[in-house]
Amino acid sequence: MSGSTTYRKVPELRTYTVARRNLKGEVLSEVALQPGMFGLEPNIPVMHQVVVAQLAAARKGTHSTLRQREVRGGGAKPFRQKGTGRARQGSIRASQFVGGGVAHGPKPRSYRQHTPKKMVKLALYSAMSDRAAEGKVAWIDRWSFDVPSTKDAGKALATLELDGRLLVVLGPSYGDIAEMSLRNIPRVQIVQVGELNAYDVLCSDWLVFDDASMARLTGISEFTGAEMSTLGGGEDTGIAGDEGMGEDPATGSASESGRDSEETRAGEGGHDEAGVGEEVEES
Repeated sequence: MSGSTTYRKVPELRTYTVARRNLKGEVLSEVALQPGMFGLEPNIPVMHQVVVAQLAAARKGTHSTLRQREVRGGGAKPFRQKGTGRARQGSIRASQFVGGGVAHGPKPRSYRQHTPKKMVKLALYSAMSDRAAEGKVAWIDRWSFDVPSTKDAGKALATLELDGRLLVVLGPSYGDIAEMSLRNIPRVQIVQVGELNAYDVLCSDWLVFDDASMARLTGISEFTGAEMSTLGGGEDTGIAGDEGMGEDPATGSASESGRDSEETRAGEGGHDEAGVGEEVEES
């Protein structure tokens, strides 16, 4: 009987476009979101496992009860062993007595679960892809607040017509002005791009990015329609500082030193293989 090989079909990536606007609501350009991060088919089981692990890791696990041996007192036998007509007892601090120890009670422990990094990243990209599919990804050029002002931040969000719960992803270049302006709005949650996670994305209705946070997320420094549309599908440039070795995070291409080192290693490897082949033939 001849065996048949079954190949898993690679899911097709989707490309979603979003309007890049300023705080006045003016459309600056139409840009395409990176398919490798915003165009995946959401993996629901992976998202569920990662969210459960994240919530479990947030538990303090400081609950504690006293065992029978840890309760003070109870050194003497409550009454004699025989002749009372009652069940024999060895200590008044046993679990069946009031004030006694707790049988099989909780003790301090850690609830952390091991979750592979690739699974965490896939859950995040799945959550962001789900929001992109629903058209719930907003992109502004920058938070142009001169001084911290919650009033100005509220007006900007109203102008952008962002309703519901917002997850505002900030880049590292704003300092405290944008955060202080947005943090007092009840329906807004602020997160740094390095702290972006699947749970916060799923708990929010809108994802709000700016140029700085999107540059840190995708590894691209400038955003225009032409540059974003030429991105390859499924290309993963890293997230939140997760940069590849020998790769320029600003351009997403390998550096000259990285190419030189790879060519040098390839040349040395080829020379060694040739030498081995010659020795075998001579023998």
